[in-house]
Amino acid sequence: MSRPIVYLTQEVHKDVIKLIRSRFTLRIIRKSGPRSMESLRSAARKADALVPMLQDRIDQTVLSAGKRLKIVANYAVGVNNIDLSAAKNAGIVVTNTPGVLTDATADLTMALILGLMRRLSDGERLARSGRWKGWGPTELLGLHVTGKTIGIIGMGRIGQAVAERMKGFRARILYWQRTRLSHEEEGRLLAEYVPIDRLLAKADIVTLHTPLTGNTHHLIGKKEISRMKRSAILVNTSRGPVVDEKALIEALAKRRIWGAGLDVYEEEPKIPLRLRRLPNVLLLPHLGSATEETRIAMGMLVFENLTAFFSGQEPLTRVV
Repeated sequence: MSRPIVYLTQEVHKDVIKLIRSRFTLRIIRKSGPRSMESLRSAARKADALVPMLQDRIDQTVLSAGKRLKIVANYAVGVNNIDLSAAKNAGIVVTNTPGVLTDATADLTMALILGLMRRLSDGERLARSGRWKGWGPTELLGLHVTGKTIGIIGMGRIGQAVAERMKGFRARILYWQRTRLSHEEEGRLLAEYVPIDRLLAKADIVTLHTPLTGNTHHLIGKKEISRMKRSAILVNTSRGPVVDEKALIEALAKRRIWGAGLDVYEEEPKIPLRLRRLPNVLLLPHLGSATEETRIAMGMLVFENLTAFFSGQEPLTRVV
């Protein structure tokens, strides 16, 4: 019996590639760089399984390109890059990789909070420049992190992991999402549920951990930013379009808020020049899950989902 054909849209960690090849016939569209829609459609025509990255748009034209495709195993937690309705209508299973990247993304969120508030990027540039004149009492003053109020929008796995870390900073923890946690969970996290308007008004740090859906697109816009303290920061490690990027740029340029730490953008990999030129923003190139251990774990989960599916079992992390 021939082995199922699995198409990776981009080369991943060598250990994951070796594992997939041990059980499946593996094809890779390209080593790096963007994949065209035609290359995705071409792969879908030949594949029993497609493993896309978060930036690959798997729309109805890809899903209907051929009759072989049975499963799309997304190499990401978010599935906003996939037309789930079209997949369901076509009888194509979709899986994702939740859980395994929780700690890495929460750690990076903390790095953005600390890096921005303590002006680490400014300090590192000064140290490298050769222009540092020595310690000064008013040089590169940032903001205290310990004891601040953090507002977490989206208290899923990653949001909860950030809350656990902030407890070590003796933070007051506020959160908002559409479904409130149980009293037991709130007690464990020392978290207080508040309306989003109150969270925005009270928090020194607002951090976003919500999936991108129709309801969360531009969840944070001009009106929401205007409710934040002038001394507050906004951190986004979820998905770029959760924030109205133009409204954020205007607020940062006018010092309406103290700063922003961003790992995601509205039109990745494009980052607006105006945003890149702002001094009160810390920018990263979507590094949320970028640890060797996490990327291997994501690939292992993709492999386990594929193995289960083609063995006639229920995939571990089925979305549709």
